[in-house]
Amino acid sequence: MRLYTRIVERRSFTRAAEDTGLPRSTVTDAVKEIEARLGVRLLARTTRHVSPTLEGEAYYRRCLAIIADVEDAESGFGGIAPRGELRIDVHGSMLRNVIVPELPRFLKAYPGLTLHIGEGDRLVDLVREGVDCVIRGGTLRDSTMVARQIAAMDEVTIASPAYLRAHGTPRNLAELNGHRMIGFASSATGNVLPLEFTVKGKLEHITLPSTINVTAGETSIALCRLGLGLIQTPRYHVTRDLKAGRLIEVLPKHPPSPTPLSVLYPQSRGLPPRVRVFIDWVAGLFPQGKVRSRIGN
Repeated sequence: MRLYTRIVERRSFTRAAEDTGLPRSTVTDAVKEIEARLGVRLLARTTRHVSPTLEGEAYYRRCLAIIADVEDAESGFGGIAPRGELRIDVHGSMLRNVIVPELPRFLKAYPGLTLHIGEGDRLVDLVREGVDCVIRGGTLRDSTMVARQIAAMDEVTIASPAYLRAHGTPRNLAELNGHRMIGFASSATGNVLPLEFTVKGKLEHITLPSTINVTAGETSIALCRLGLGLIQTPRYHVTRDLKAGRLIEVLPKHPPSPTPLSVLYPQSRGLPPRVRVFIDWVAGLFPQGKVRSRIGN
């Protein structure tokens, strides 16, 4: 059943074999055996694509429920620890600054787990790509995923000392006139996002002229260090830069709103023990619901 669900999710016998560490012939034979026993065709196969038939989709749903029940039953016994491969996807900066420094403790607690870690902030098709969960910041719009918010990221407005010497340090929002920003384009819409400021408990949005627009946070920080404009970013991204004076916080009395940080996993699956312990562990890294860098503090 696990082999079959992996084939459906990956739409490939070869990828399912790679994920499970089994020969492709073993995976193919397992499906043939199931189809022969049930007397129905579960998968429609072409040279490039594998997809479930109507009967195959129904069987897939039943398999997910049965596997989840078995894993839940086994996890109820203290002597049985989670095991298997855990596939996650995390933004690179969050991974390196917050998660990686604590990973030895997690792996020591769960020696039966192996990790496959992807980095990025793109939209991930968790089911199709065989990913168990992703960690993402921002407002979530994908209703096909279950989301658990684990923290809120404090945001800051920053600029380089050279930029502020050339353009002046704004003391209020009115003094932003004449300033420039490094535009950050939304990966969902492609639109450049405005800067956001809290004024008397309400948010104000201001779009400044920008010479450069980017889609990656690390790039915007690098350009900010070069004095090319103002940016807003999670504080933990720039802890070292702020302490070293390479970047300066601007308008601290009018901060952007915090950005939620969430773990997402597919609705179509149960929550296997290996995924549950990881989500609980990650949430425990933020006991006050705040993101703080483990590096440079």
